[in-house]
This record gives sequence, C-alpha cells and structure tokens, in this order.
Amino acid sequence: MRKLYFLLPGTGGKFACGGLWAELKTMRLAQQICSAEVVTYRQREKDTLFLDDLLQTPADDSAIFVLSWGFDVPKLIKKVGDRHALYHAHSAGYGFSVPARIPIITVSRNTLGYWGQRAPHSLIYYLPNEISDEFCDRHLPRDIDVLVQARKSSSYLLNQLVPALQKDCKVMVVDSYIEDLAALFNRAKVYLYDSSEYWALQRVSEGFGLQPLEAIACGCQVFSSLNGGLSDYLDPGFNSQKIAGYSTKFDVVRIQKTLKSFDLSSRTISSNAELLKEYRRNSILQKLEHVMNEVNDFFDHKQTDSADIPAFTTRHLTRLFLSKSFAKVRRRFQ
Repeated sequence: MRKLYFLLPGTGGKFACGGLWAELKTMRLAQQICSAEVVTYRQREKDTLFLDDLLQTPADDSAIFVLSWGFDVPKLIKKVGDRHALYHAHSAGYGFSVPARIPIITVSRNTLGYWGQRAPHSLIYYLPNEISDEFCDRHLPRDIDVLVQARKSSSYLLNQLVPALQKDCKVMVVDSYIEDLAALFNRAKVYLYDSSEYWALQRVSEGFGLQPLEAIACGCQVFSSLNGGLSDYLDPGFNSQKIAGYSTKFDVVRIQKTLKSFDLSSRTISSNAELLKEYRRNSILQKLEHVMNEVNDFFDHKQTDSADIPAFTTRHLTRLFLSKSFAKVRRRFQ
C-alpha cells in the first residue's frame, strides 16, 4: 500500500479538539495496515514533517496525502496539486467541491449522503470513528445524576435546563479538558448533549458526535440533539432520548423519570452491544484495510485513464433543465 501523510495544522495547543484526536486515532489505526505519519502545515513541530518541505521533493507515486481540516481543504487541494490525495470528511456543509480524482472517506452516513450529492462522480466510502475499548460500563456506583460538558452545549441547555435540574438533581457541568472521560461517564447516570445551536452558528454539521456514543458505551442514559452525524446511531425512545423537547418542564420530567428508573443492578448494555460493534477497533480496522486497498487500486488505474463523466456544473444542470423543459413542451403540443 502507498504511504499515508495525514495533513494537520498542528498536533496540539490551539488546534486541540475532538476532530484532531479522532484524526490522530485514525492515523494510528492506519499504521496497523500501512506506513502512515503526520505532516503539519501551519506550525512546525519537533520530529514532525512540515508540508512545505515535503512539497519541495518530486511528486511521489508511493504516497497519499490525507486532507481532513474542513476550512483548509480547498487550499490544501491546490497546494498538493496532482499528487495523490484523499479527503477524510468529518463535518459537512463547508460549501467547497472536491474533484473526482480525490476519493472521499466519510465518518458518518450523514456526511456520506452530503458528499454523495455534492461529489457524485468521486469514489466515496463510509468509515466511522472508533470507540475505544476503555469506553465500557464498569458497573460501578454512580454519584452524578446528570453530566454536561459545557463545550458545544446550547444556551438553552446551560441557562434553562441545567438550573431547573439543579433544584432536585446532582448536576455536574464540565468546562475543562478531562483526561479520563470514560471514568467520568461511569460516574454519571444521565448525559446531556445538545450541539445543534453550536453547529448552526458554525454553519457546518456535527461530523460524528463521539461523546453521546461513548456515554452510551459506558452505560449512561443519553438525552441528545439529533443533528448531523448524531442521527447515524441515536434512536430516540430506544437507545436515547431527544433533548430540548417542547419545553424545559417536559425535559425535566423526562430526565427525572429516567433517573428514578435507573437501576445499576438490573441495567444491561446487551442491547447496545450490537450498536457498538460497528465502532470498535476490529471492525474499523477491517473496513479501513478494505477501503485503502480500493483507493490504491484507483490510484493505479488513474495513471492511465482520464475522468470523462460530466460534472454537475451550473451550466450542465441548466442545459439539462432546459432540454427537459423543451421536451415537455414538445410532447404537450404533439
């Protein structure tokens, strides 16, 4: 297989976020099946390749550049030029296009559908993010009724629902980085997540939404929004509940009802075992290896073939619309 260069603006500091950790985790998984390493392009880092330096060398057929940082992708496509590249798509809605010569690997079916419409002639694959084995129900006593992470939470959640719950429940709001998130999830009975407002302000979608699925894996009862990639795995009324449902009072009633029925001795995660199987390491590795074999075959083929399928340009779609409209008029008069 060709070597993979994962292009990232940096590996920490101001670039630290869930998307970065997910990309680094994917890179480490890729290292199990082929050579792979990080290449930074905004800041130089010790013992890490820098993109500008790498591009000084002649184009290498044995390497593939992996693009992932949404807002930077159009510039990176231009920068790597005709070199082999693929786009690892997390969030959707950035508005840019990807040429058919660049395969797309999406982390959610929501993003898969977005690019299936926007890049109909590209190779597109679905490879969800990994839920590490550390995220599991440890069957320990739980001292937190309701857990909330402040980052990405809506103003409704923080300013209306949390104060209402604090009157009768033990609520913990986390507003800093947590080293062992799995341990924290195992202390909580209910986990609240509402990112719809955050992503609406960002004007892009929730790419995957790791935390609600990690919380489910740890045995929490989850109340969540259903925007973007969250709709991949959340099934309201069965493995979760929809948050921000009609009114604050109604949310409080439903959460209190869930807390009253939460019984550690009788709780089981067997119903979620099948759900989580798709996101565990072995499943992801098998899919990744299969996808990368197909991507490598495509780059072999591309060297002796040119794209010839008409793109969905405005001109092309306008011409098709007019052609179909004229055909309807002719049939009507005939």
